[in-house]
Amino acid sequence: MVATASREAKSFRRFYPTRIDLAADIRSQVVDILSQSLATTLDLKTQAKQAHWNVKGMNFYQLHELFDELASELEEYVDMAAERITALGGVAMGTARIAAADSILPEYPYDIDTGEAHVAALAERFAAYAAHVRIAIDQTDELGDSDTADLYTEISRTIDKRLWFLEAHLVKKGDVAQ
Repeated sequence: MVATASREAKSFRRFYPTRIDLAADIRSQVVDILSQSLATTLDLKTQAKQAHWNVKGMNFYQLHELFDELASELEEYVDMAAERITALGGVAMGTARIAAADSILPEYPYDIDTGEAHVAALAERFAAYAAHVRIAIDQTDELGDSDTADLYTEISRTIDKRLWFLEAHLVKKGDVAQ
């Protein structure tokens, strides 16, 4: 069912006329990159909510609030990616089924409940997402779409900061950078 949604979305590929001064083939490539980001960002948002709903332990309240804040921020990036797709004349495909099929992230573990385990799982996913965003900066810049590269740069700064917040929870006495 999930793979079918992704195949149908890809076969639906449609572009609307626009006066943006990027060639159609460039816009098409950028929309492909943005679509991958849209799916991954939606997936990361729902994984942060999974942690938010299910965290337990001594730091419950602080982590519950942090995870909700992360999800809210990611929702802004979902919107930014989708709106950039449509500004380029594309169609934003952002259903849960498409996100699940097209995300670069691994599935969130269902068997965790401690704060530390949720923080570690989210840190792993934020790191993968940060790497994806940095690649997208380079790709869209090479394609000559500095506006989309700038959008990704804005996302990158915040994601790196949030990864730092998550990793700070995991540092133990005596840990040394490698």
